[in-house]
Amino acid sequence: MHTSNRPILPIILVAIALLALILHTVGVLQPLENVALSWLQPLLQRVRDISPSAQDIAGSLADVNALREQVRQLQNQVVELNILRVRVRELENENTLLRQQLAYKQANPDFDILGAAVLQRNPDLARVVGQDPSNLARYIIIDQGSEEGVKAGMPVVTPQGLVGRVTATGTHWAKVLLITDATSAVNAVVQSTRATGIVQGDVNGNLTIKYVPQGEAIKIGDLILTSGMGGGFPKRLVIGQVTAVRKHDIELFQEAEIQPSVDFARLEFVLVLKKFTPADITQEPTPTPTAAPRPTRTPTPAR
Repeated sequence: MHTSNRPILPIILVAIALLALILHTVGVLQPLENVALSWLQPLLQRVRDISPSAQDIAGSLADVNALREQVRQLQNQVVELNILRVRVRELENENTLLRQQLAYKQANPDFDILGAAVLQRNPDLARVVGQDPSNLARYIIIDQGSEEGVKAGMPVVTPQGLVGRVTATGTHWAKVLLITDATSAVNAVVQSTRATGIVQGDVNGNLTIKYVPQGEAIKIGDLILTSGMGGGFPKRLVIGQVTAVRKHDIELFQEAEIQPSVDFARLEFVLVLKKFTPADITQEPTPTPTAAPRPTRTPTPAR
């Protein structure tokens, strides 16, 4: 005997659906449908409310993305304005320095002056001080060399005072030994008393005027200038100001510490003195040593 394997469940479901349709048509299911709709009404209302909310959310997301793009554009504009502001400030500073150089040249018509920028020893030629890695030698590199007429021995200055002298040259560069180097020596004079001495640097970059005779007056605040003796530097270039005096009665000479007038850590532009009139030492007044006061003796009364 053969048993049928055809499913009965779909037939039953179709029969139930037909029966429900007939009952709905004749109105038998109306009360049941009203109860079901009353239960489903809140759910349907929520579904209807969710639809515009979803649209609002989608619109809000679009607004947020637009705002983010505007913020990014504004940030880029701020960066560009900051860069522009820095460039303008640098140009203003450079203009001020160049005006100072021009004024110095006009105030010293007997100097043959060549302007130069201070360079670091790197490919982009940044205008900062180039220093020896060991920090034992103190020098700068400038962007003027033999092609521009720069030679070893030429003095280098700024409107503030003496920087140093050229010690080596290339085609378009030169090495300048600073007066703060330990091997530097400059003949100098105390402005107020015309006392002479030699200004030397040390390994720490400090300046000292040495070999000032004990009888000469020198005090804190005195200006130290180049004397012009020896012909290496013109006279009356400012070197610095006395900050301390060291004096011992048992020694022949006294010395004093000097604060340089030039800020060597911030050199950007310098002037090379290609030609100047050497000092005529015969026209310089000879400083007269100040004699130390002698102790007075009190007469011994007669007995």
